[in-house]
Amino acid sequence: MRKPILMFAVFVTVVLANLSVFAQQQPPAEAKPEDTEVWSPEPKVVTPGECGAPPSDAIVLFDGNNLDEWVSAQDKSPAKWIVGNGVLTVSKTAGNIETKRSFKNYQFHMEWKVPQNITGSGQLRGNSGLFLASTGPGDAGYELQILDSYNNKTYVNGMAASLYKQAIPLANPMRKPGEWQVYDVAWTAPIFNDDGSVKTPAYATVFFNGVLVENHFELKGETRYIGQPFYKKFDGAPIKLQAHGDKSEPLSFRNIWVRELP
Repeated sequence: MRKPILMFAVFVTVVLANLSVFAQQQPPAEAKPEDTEVWSPEPKVVTPGECGAPPSDAIVLFDGNNLDEWVSAQDKSPAKWIVGNGVLTVSKTAGNIETKRSFKNYQFHMEWKVPQNITGSGQLRGNSGLFLASTGPGDAGYELQILDSYNNKTYVNGMAASLYKQAIPLANPMRKPGEWQVYDVAWTAPIFNDDGSVKTPAYATVFFNGVLVENHFELKGETRYIGQPFYKKFDGAPIKLQAHGDKSEPLSFRNIWVRELP
């Protein structure tokens, strides 16, 4: 008889525990709906952009007219990429360019295009990079890969929309060469302690042509071509575009803007 009695005791204990949890979830009799309402501070009003235009609080980094918001990543001289017909085209001989301003957390939008006559294969076909935080000259920083990944085989942690050599994209929604591609990014910058150690890591969420391809991915540090990622302390950084050294035809960009976030 002991086994049925023991099972009954366990059953009663489980029922009582569930009743206790249920009781804890019920609000007290004197509770009111307004007890959990928050009325201030109110979020700022932002007017959304129409037909691809940036929202009202965006900092426009390229509107098709000039490179006033950009400098050479090598020496901070005026950026020397090519502007024409509302489009910014890479000048591979001029090197990388980066924003004059530094940013921490932000929402970013950019449209880019691989030429229809693109040549080469793998990493030597339509290669560039969006550095979400540029921490030095050259390719130092945190790179979101730009590449022709339309029927172009390469290592998957180096294809378009990869966080270079760290995060493989969840899908490949790449349009064919000659068509505009769209990146929308939410970037959370790393925070460092006074001694340079990491307090909170960097995170990136990426939409590629409207498809979620990186979902709040935690980066292990700066992206590296050779070797393992690492963190080094910085406080705000420019956004950088790469002039990759491969021999394929240069990429173009348009409609670049950023919204600073808390």
